[in-house]
Amino acid sequence: MEHIGVVGAGAWGTTLAKLLTEKGHAVTLWVRERELAVTMAREHENSLYLPGIELPEALEVTTSLAEVARGCSAILLVTPSHVFRSVFTDLLPFIRESPLFIIATKGLEPNSCMTMWQVLHEVAPSMRTLAVLSGPTFAKEVSRGLPTAAVAASAEAAVALRVQGLLSTPTFRVYAGSDPLGVELGGAIKNVIAIAAGIVDGLGLGHNALAALITRGLHEMTRLGVAMGARAETFAGLAGLGDLVLTCTGDLSRNRQLGLALGRGAALSELLERSPTVKEGVNASKGAVDLARRFSVDMPICQETYAVLFEHRSPKEAVASLLGRVLKSEEV
Repeated sequence: MEHIGVVGAGAWGTTLAKLLTEKGHAVTLWVRERELAVTMAREHENSLYLPGIELPEALEVTTSLAEVARGCSAILLVTPSHVFRSVFTDLLPFIRESPLFIIATKGLEPNSCMTMWQVLHEVAPSMRTLAVLSGPTFAKEVSRGLPTAAVAASAEAAVALRVQGLLSTPTFRVYAGSDPLGVELGGAIKNVIAIAAGIVDGLGLGHNALAALITRGLHEMTRLGVAMGARAETFAGLAGLGDLVLTCTGDLSRNRQLGLALGRGAALSELLERSPTVKEGVNASKGAVDLARRFSVDMPICQETYAVLFEHRSPKEAVASLLGRVLKSEEV
């Protein structure tokens, strides 16, 4: 049994805390909202982010970062990308040993466009025992024990293997990977493509259009990743193609649902006000466009999605712009 801290009680953080507790580990889950923490401790359910899923009584809930860090051999970081830096900075003074850090956030930091691995290393350059977790993982399905596969990637093979052993269960199969940058970029950019996929279905454009968009979206993700130093084959794996297909086609995808509503005429501001859950693809669209410019990579789907979200371009205009581009080779 290990003592494990989970920082972030959204649907995914709560699910991972549940999984680890059921494996027999002593788990402490950090909850930002005090009222939610009280309710979770009393009712053993995260009614805000993971309703209908019973949580183990052994799972400890706290609003104190000092408590979640105390005596931990491993700490999972599962906060939204836009608060990742601030929460990790607040957590750092309470780190007394050298725990294994597992980043399970899928996104890019606003403004800097950094991955969470890059943010963590900027805040704490000496951190070495570090891995990222990603893949096609709807929290609700994992929390119900439905078969799921993911990838844990680290620059150190031994670290990836340790995370693999820590998280794997009979229904949650974890593969070890060695390309954390590619895994993080896949997890972030697929959210942008998922918004575009939702727009395609919201406009009623058919299966042909959706299949083409997913395929060309994968091409965009891969080109950017390779330009930044990741490996192309990573994007053909669970954190790339696997997560992309799931997020673009599964109705549990928040980013796809956002795109569906946009395609049907809803306004972005209304959609974001209506839901308490973070749509990482909205922020990631800014990051994708900025990174594409920075690394001289053509990413038209991400650029058109950004234009719909932030430049008042209509979904129909975005589709027309994509279809009207100069004809070219598929390999370009």
